[in-house]
Amino acid sequence: MPLVAGVDSSTQSCKVVVRDAETGALLRQGRAPHPDGTEVDPEAWWVALLAAVEAAGGLADVAAVSVAGQQHGMVCLDEAGRVVRPALLWNDTRSAGAADELITEAGGGAVGRRFWADAVGSVPVASFTATKLRWLARHEPANAERVAAVCLPHDWLTWRLAGAPGLAALRTDRGDASGTGYWSPATGDHRLDLLERAFGRRLHLPVVLGPAEPAGRLDPAALAAARPTDRASAGGSEVLLGPGTGDNAAAALGVGAGPGDVVVSIGTSGTVFAVADAPAADPSGAVAGFADATGRFLPLVCTLNAARVLDAAAALLRVGLDELGELALAAPPGADGLVMVPYLEGERTPNKPLATGAVHGLTLANTTPAHLARAAVEGMLCALADGLDALTAQGATVRRIILVGGGARSAAVRRIAPQVFGRPVVVPPPGEYVADGAARQAAWVALGGAAPPAWTLTDTQEYAADPVGVIREQYAQARGLVVDRHRGADG
Repeated sequence: MPLVAGVDSSTQSCKVVVRDAETGALLRQGRAPHPDGTEVDPEAWWVALLAAVEAAGGLADVAAVSVAGQQHGMVCLDEAGRVVRPALLWNDTRSAGAADELITEAGGGAVGRRFWADAVGSVPVASFTATKLRWLARHEPANAERVAAVCLPHDWLTWRLAGAPGLAALRTDRGDASGTGYWSPATGDHRLDLLERAFGRRLHLPVVLGPAEPAGRLDPAALAAARPTDRASAGGSEVLLGPGTGDNAAAALGVGAGPGDVVVSIGTSGTVFAVADAPAADPSGAVAGFADATGRFLPLVCTLNAARVLDAAAALLRVGLDELGELALAAPPGADGLVMVPYLEGERTPNKPLATGAVHGLTLANTTPAHLARAAVEGMLCALADGLDALTAQGATVRRIILVGGGARSAAVRRIAPQVFGRPVVVPPPGEYVADGAARQAAWVALGGAAPPAWTLTDTQEYAADPVGVIREQYAQARGLVVDRHRGADG
């Protein structure tokens, strides 16, 4: 019975699952927290990974391990492989101006956006690695001068698991590479000219692997050095390392999404993505034309504000998340006209990185905790529904909607989502689907074959309700009033 391990190195924490490679049965798991912030020393991820591996019982008995990680994060290394500066994360919006510069330099407006969409499937926004590199070159020239290589969080962790054997050993995959702004899902090639355009010179980049191509082998010393008294948990020399991937591609693999499936993930960020057979190139910039972890494509819409909207509303009302859900369900659909536009940390879709959140439509009748709770849930879901509209406008087929992530654990979210999306939603049982997707990839690497093993997802629930059009109508009106301080009233 071969075992495999999957790692989810997310914004907030590191999770490790150990599963049966053939059936997917969960044997054990562990987790450890990450520090807060929009820039983080990558060493903190490594420390958390070691702690999560230890909590999961070690890797001594696994045949392969794969790492899924938060997308876009800029990890810069010098010639010796040392980290140059703390990594800028996907949710760091200081590079918004750099994104505008790159579009302007490509012709500006619709011309510039079309250039980037055709080149790499996506229009630059503050989240992408290319824009962060431009920011670094402009604002920290001394650090920029030291940079020899750039990689992504999952790339760096995979490399560390391999013993950090030199820059030439850096590896990545299609899914994560497609979020950099200098790799093309349509051609499968790095666009070194765009990297040079962003940063001013070319850098060493990780080799992009195929979906089940090993990235190397686990170096037992990499884990044992941190805990020399527990060498048995470190893993053997024949533990294969999977190529890994970005968190959204891993989540799609973890829930078994295929063509016609749309996944709505409510985590730190909110994402709406579809598995597709052809690459996307949306010049509006709403849809990012990413690749997936199986050789297909993953057109995706991302919002910066998702489950944390619920956290913020619960903190404001001084209640727990369960009570927040109860309050939301006690208010009528549409919250009697109360609308929350949840741009609490700026926004990525629509691209308003310096916007702030807003509450509209306050009256004496709707100034209650229940109405505010309802407005928070509806506002978060409306932002995701806008993403679903953008996907379908790009030709995505919606056979079913799969709702995952921490926010999906809310009874209010599950029951209100069909009213907002206008379609039933399927909700798998709570789980670590990013880590599960990484584990499934590891099983694919360990077992071989033309496709990942067919793990069965059980105990799913379907939620249906009549659509309530007024929710999205009043949200659209309120959303149009929000301006981005970076650009002004026209956004």
